[in-house]
Amino acid sequence: MRRLALLPLVLLAGCGVGPGEEKDAGAQLRVTRDFGQELLAEAAADPIREGETVMRLLRSREKRVDTSYGGKFVKSIDGLGSTSSGGRKDWFYFVNGMEAGTGAAEREVEPNDVIQWDYREWEGAMRVPAIVGAFPEPMVNGFEGKKLPVRLECADAGEACDTAESRLGDAGVTASRSSLGSVAGAEVIRVVVGRFDRIRKAQAPSLLAEGPGRSGVFARFGRGGRRALELLDPQGELAREAPPGSGLVAVMALEQQGPVWMVTGADDAGVELAANALEENTLRDAFAVAATPDGPVKLPVR
Repeated sequence: MRRLALLPLVLLAGCGVGPGEEKDAGAQLRVTRDFGQELLAEAAADPIREGETVMRLLRSREKRVDTSYGGKFVKSIDGLGSTSSGGRKDWFYFVNGMEAGTGAAEREVEPNDVIQWDYREWEGAMRVPAIVGAFPEPMVNGFEGKKLPVRLECADAGEACDTAESRLGDAGVTASRSSLGSVAGAEVIRVVVGRFDRIRKAQAPSLLAEGPGRSGVFARFGRGGRRALELLDPQGELAREAPPGSGLVAVMALEQQGPVWMVTGADDAGVELAANALEENTLRDAFAVAATPDGPVKLPVR
């Protein structure tokens, strides 16, 4: 595995890198490629300082970071960078699993932030508004300095709902229970648990059928009456079907709504596997995960 030889941020934090007073907690930085499939580098900044930005945090290392547009856009990290004219790969960054809505030079780092830079193809989905790879964020510390309540919505999921609640609790997430489809706005994070045929009428799950360009998720459930979980490639095309009993853990961020996490499957066994996959090591750095009887699979697949 190729790794960037970045200096640990914990060594740099006390050397005047940050512009202001120390905050009461640190942050994590991860550099990945290919939709989180490969970890290139990671570091911990503890503590961070007032006014620290995502770009400054990234630059506070020995390896080269090349930028454009006045330092607002990252072209390359350690020589891995935007492809030549007509290319379809770039660097994108997320904070606590949420796609950043501002440039890295303007985005201030908050205590306990998990920042992930990923170098990926964007032909299948120019935007991926949210990913699961920072779990249990943003459910524990929120994003942009704001913590939102978490609501668990179960569609007759039986034991899987209890499993999901237990996994969330183990990760430090306090979630209230509510019926599926209850009114929610942008101030709530929803975790929807259930077989896909039971949750598909909800707004977020229904977008899976429209492909990753719309949903940001490289998976869908079988068309033409088939219930199989279909795993997609980076272009959004069918790569293969997951075996029976497989589940999906994915998250979407819709306009006018908070993040919607989906813990689902084509059958009850798949939902149970997906609920058990709500665990930091399983989801770490991933965009979405198929929980199969043979083990977790990061999405998209090749």
